[in-house]
Amino acid sequence: MKKTQLILIIVGIIAVVGLYALPSVVVDNEGEVDAISQENAGAESSESSSAAMHEAELTPDQKALVASLRSKLDDSDANDNQEALLDSLGSIYQELGRFDSAGLYFGLAAEESNNLALAEKAGDSFYEAYTFALDADKVAYTSEQTRKYLNQVLEKDPTRLDLKTKVAMTYVSSTNPMQGITMLREILEQDPQNEDALFNMGILAIQSGQYKRAAERFEELIKHHPQNLQGQFYLGVSYFEANQKNKAKAQFEAVKEMTGDEMILSSIQGYLDRL
Repeated sequence: MKKTQLILIIVGIIAVVGLYALPSVVVDNEGEVDAISQENAGAESSESSSAAMHEAELTPDQKALVASLRSKLDDSDANDNQEALLDSLGSIYQELGRFDSAGLYFGLAAEESNNLALAEKAGDSFYEAYTFALDADKVAYTSEQTRKYLNQVLEKDPTRLDLKTKVAMTYVSSTNPMQGITMLREILEQDPQNEDALFNMGILAIQSGQYKRAAERFEELIKHHPQNLQGQFYLGVSYFEANQKNKAKAQFEAVKEMTGDEMILSSIQGYLDRL
């Protein structure tokens, strides 16, 4: 999963208040990088707190199912079935979009069996939670858990550039953002057309005010992945911020033809009104 679901949700806000929160990082400027670190407030104090909080949001039927699965987990005769029970609990929370709770149970299941498929599910769930995290504690906790589980998969299969991209992005919001930027560059050295890496490097360039460099990244992205709507949109943003008004207008008009989403169209119109 790319870190673009969040972007689609808040793209209407972006036109008014700017990009979603990322650390102030200057990247990709003729090989020079100046990373300004943010403080990490530390990991979440209790791994089970998110699951307990989310339980209050379940429907009565869902609460009954969760209670049943937990009861079976407590049954000493069900030890051989713990992996499946934990996996089932994780799937319930995943379907509800409670990704940190899903990651907790998938992670427990992975540790129960040393199952890399479950480790990947745990890492992916925590990454989903990370993309929506707003406070420092949650960002630190979910990014740490993402790396913990996805790195287990990467140790066995370092060719998984999709997972490496996710790990890289968790470092970008850590006290060591340079490590994330370096990883993204490594990915592009291996796969110059990598969709996730090109997109995220473009986003980081915008965040650091390198709008011409951002435009180059997004131009490369849509050259190989023209269906990437977010890339098309941010190319227009990059042109706009770089004061390339004609290019920005043409790009925004092109994006208008690609989508009927009212939120995105409203954001585009906000830029067009300012040209």
